Amino acid sequence: MDILKDILLYSEAKPLLFTRFYFWGFFAFLLLIYSFIYKKNPLRNAYLFFISLFFYYKSGGYFFSLLIFSTIADFTLGQLIYSANTSLKKKLFVATSIIINLSLLGYFKYTYFFTDIINSTFNTNFEVINFLASWTNNLTGSSFNLSRIILPVGISFYTFQTISYTVDVYRGKLKPVKNIIDFGFYVSFFPQLIAGPIVRAAEFVPQLYQKFKLSKQEFGHAIFLILNGLIKKMLISDYISINFVDRIFESPLSFTGFENLMAVYGYSIQIYCDFSGYTDIAIGVALLLGFKLPVNFNSPYKAINITDFWRRWHISLSSWLRDYLYIPLGGNRKGKIRVYINIMITMILGGLWHGASLRFVIWGALHGLGLVIHKLWGKMNLSLSKYYTSRSSKNIFYRFISIFTTFHLVAFAWIFFRAESMENALGMISQITGNFQFELIPIMVSSYYKIFFVIILGFVIHWLPSNFKENYRGLFIKSHIIIKILFAVIIIFILYQVKSSELQPFIYFQF
Repeated sequence: MDILKDILLYSEAKPLLFTRFYFWGFFAFLLLIYSFIYKKNPLRNAYLFFISLFFYYKSGGYFFSLLIFSTIADFTLGQLIYSANTSLKKKLFVATSIIINLSLLGYFKYTYFFTDIINSTFNTNFEVINFLASWTNNLTGSSFNLSRIILPVGISFYTFQTISYTVDVYRGKLKPVKNIIDFGFYVSFFPQLIAGPIVRAAEFVPQLYQKFKLSKQEFGHAIFLILNGLIKKMLISDYISINFVDRIFESPLSFTGFENLMAVYGYSIQIYCDFSGYTDIAIGVALLLGFKLPVNFNSPYKAINITDFWRRWHISLSSWLRDYLYIPLGGNRKGKIRVYINIMITMILGGLWHGASLRFVIWGALHGLGLVIHKLWGKMNLSLSKYYTSRSSKNIFYRFISIFTTFHLVAFAWIFFRAESMENALGMISQITGNFQFELIPIMVSSYYKIFFVIILGFVIHWLPSNFKENYRGLFIKSHIIIKILFAVIIIFILYQVKSSELQPFIYFQF
């Protein structure tokens, strides 16, 4: 009976993660049933929709009711937008969708942030009350804490996804989904539900009505992505986090500047391996079910400038911000000054999307400033810009300096992204710039050699030439099924030998 409860009921201490054995048991059971129904699209879509709701319940508890609410609201508004016979009505319905989604996101994510600002500005003493918990307690007799608002997992991702749907219907880029089950499946598809990638309806919805197709090459690619994602997450990201990065960021003044700098480098590769590892697994799992998700990362630390970085990092978010925020603000159509203002607004709001804190605002502002400076640089010296874009790829030294500079700008911004407080962020910068203690470097290298080896290994793999990576991926994909199974067994054995006693949630779950 206890085992059945563990399987079916949500536990805050045991959320459903890709790195848990339970998930792969859940996925194996899913595939078993799926093998009987995958050819019948309506049944397949309905099955995966309800499976996705269960997945979300196991990951975030009763907040799946919010997911259902968003699904019903945006499905209905999509229909109303499409059938409206005047421009004013269309604008009213799309505005309603945006207001509903942003209100939900704002309430759960930014209530404390704005309440603190109001209290500190006007010397008031407003307190946060969880109205949803209050309503739930009144309706069901439950006893949820009224003084604490918990952020529902994945809300930042699925609200952006449903906003893009209603806006695209309004823009005439797609017709609304006719079946609410199909729409619910699009919104809640479990591989990418919690941490993306953010999937556009125009890319995903047509797949709902296509026949299932999984070639041998796609099967091999899916297995490769899943194993690659697990290696990134468990072998590199979690190991660095638990054994080094977390303790340095928790108390930067207790460590030397060299240790702080190595923690910044460590976090840079940790967050990449964590987030891109999740994406790899999500894309691989979706592919096994016959669905294709968009690429979300493309070796971001190979970027030669900050603009290039945002073409490579969290691609689904950066393209969403471009299409649904930057361009509606005016993009580059309103003159030079407006371009720079639009960039700063977009990146600051992009930073705020990650979290309700001044640190995330600074992180977004730093990236916005970098993008503005890069644009100014190109406009002020067009001839140098042409040299930069046309010859930099052939000039190895120039390319190295570009990548080196861009990486360190990104790494510096990560300090504010990761630090637990502004005090810790400034303390870390102070230690790096004023208390480096060069004389202790040999001792620290010998003490942390395992950690530093994993950090360096992560960067070396990341910076390997793309052709080399394509070659070994291609070899795995083309290999015999026995070889694939053997590799999978070996990798899983290694991962479960090095895994921590407490599995670490993916970083982007908190956003």
